[in-house]
Amino acid sequence: MSKKSRLFMIIAVLAVCFAFLWPSISWYVRTPKEDKVLALSSLENIKNYSSFKANSEVRKLVDAVKANSETPVPEDCQWLVKQAKKNFKTAGEKVPATILLKDALNSFDSKSELASFIEGIYRKKILKTKDYYKNSVKLGLDLSGGMNVIVKADLDSVIAKQGDAVLDTATLKADIMAQAVETLTNRIDRFGLSSPTIRQQGEDRIYIELPGSAEADQINSIIQGRGILNFRLVDNEATSNFNAYYYNNPDTTFDIRGNLVDSSIIPEDCEVLGYYTTDAYGLDQREGYLVVKKEVALDGKHIKSADVGAEELTGRPAVTFSLDAEGAEIFGKFTGEHVGENLCIVSDNKIKSNATINTAITGGNVQITGFGQREAQNLRKVLQTAWLDVPLSVESQQVIGASLGEQAIRQGLLAVAVGLISIMVFMLIWYKGSGINACVSQVLNLYIMFSILSAFNLTITLPTVAGMILTIGMATDANVIIFERIKEERRLGKDRASSVSAGFDNAFWAIMDSNITTFIAAIFMTQLGSGAVQGFAVSLAIGVVSTVFTALVVSRLIFDFQTEVLKVKNISIGWGIK
Repeated sequence: MSKKSRLFMIIAVLAVCFAFLWPSISWYVRTPKEDKVLALSSLENIKNYSSFKANSEVRKLVDAVKANSETPVPEDCQWLVKQAKKNFKTAGEKVPATILLKDALNSFDSKSELASFIEGIYRKKILKTKDYYKNSVKLGLDLSGGMNVIVKADLDSVIAKQGDAVLDTATLKADIMAQAVETLTNRIDRFGLSSPTIRQQGEDRIYIELPGSAEADQINSIIQGRGILNFRLVDNEATSNFNAYYYNNPDTTFDIRGNLVDSSIIPEDCEVLGYYTTDAYGLDQREGYLVVKKEVALDGKHIKSADVGAEELTGRPAVTFSLDAEGAEIFGKFTGEHVGENLCIVSDNKIKSNATINTAITGGNVQITGFGQREAQNLRKVLQTAWLDVPLSVESQQVIGASLGEQAIRQGLLAVAVGLISIMVFMLIWYKGSGINACVSQVLNLYIMFSILSAFNLTITLPTVAGMILTIGMATDANVIIFERIKEERRLGKDRASSVSAGFDNAFWAIMDSNITTFIAAIFMTQLGSGAVQGFAVSLAIGVVSTVFTALVVSRLIFDFQTEVLKVKNISIGWGIK
């Protein structure tokens, strides 16, 4: 490889690594503490905060115009000018030469539209910060403190209850687990617990990781709660009145927790629930509000099966589900008494579907239409699994105190720092000027390791730190092999350039052999190990790659730079060697 190619390769690698590290830098260095707290809160808290701030901003801007109609747009609200220009152009109106605050506000059709726009700005800012966290290097529970829980779902008991209605056991199990993960995520998110990690582990287990402090009893009650699915009647008149009230009072209808400020605006036997659809990212997105009866028309436990089919006339997707005998009788009687009214499906206090009862539905077979294919599949999963009485049991639970995590961080950083500094001092003393090459390689080695950890959203744990410390030693070993080979060539009387070239050539396979065998062992540990072993192995594998690169490419370029650019003729690589 030519010297120019090495230079370009190093620059490219460093640039890519910086891009990988940018989320971590943005999160840990550039993000204020209060923004971190907000970004780590639940999505519902973020939504409520954004809405609250937007409505407050609208009131402030409107009051400013009332006080002085010639008020200019504030400096911190210049985004209003840009949006106002778009609004004027969209409406086909002339854009004022100078847009005052009143002009900017008048470019919106209503206060709610303005509030929605401002809420979007707050939301994007917070979610962008949240993305920095998601894409940054994270500290494991052994460093940050918190709780991890492994939950076991008793799928066999659910399958047994379904009996002959189950046609595809594997698909049903997969749907149950996917819905269980989604339900637990929503429940834990509503409690505002900090950035939980929830994922399926194996066929019937769910792994939950909760950084920070959390009460074990509270978590257990959330985890072992059961899904709630039912059918409830929509009060159309109350819904119309509520929406009119909400349109005129968007900032005072709900408090910051999302509860009604004035419960008298709806009938006593009703409550307001959000109507949700699933967005492109698979998240629940509120489309509006409906006022529904508190009384349950039909409990979800009566659903035997659900599937997606097609309407006979139009061929459009339709969701069909069947009820047991008791459910069919209840549903037939209820729908017969409420023809022309709206019936909604409520899952965990979220309205998933709202349809008009056209006729009495008897026989226990129900069809719901008016969906796209993806929406139909989502509703099928809700109907099939959200109500299921899936027994969830806590199989294991580990709590690590925050103080213990802080102590582990200090000890881990101290171990890395002492190891790195000790090796640097040794290399500088033993190999003199060439030891600087080794020091630069070590620093870049850790830089590349952190970058790769950040790129793959990996977590730093104590075993990861152990792998880093081992990597420091391995990188030093590679430099020692190279330097000793160069010293041998120098003793033979070769000049600097020839000694360096021969030294690297002779050391190449010795370094590659040792690192390849280590890399293979690390790969096997990542595949066969788990937990701490896997964390150590991943760190070690990354360290092997970065070690080979810094030892054979970076260190070589530094030697060549000294030889050809700085015109250094002698080589400072040990006592008695010139």
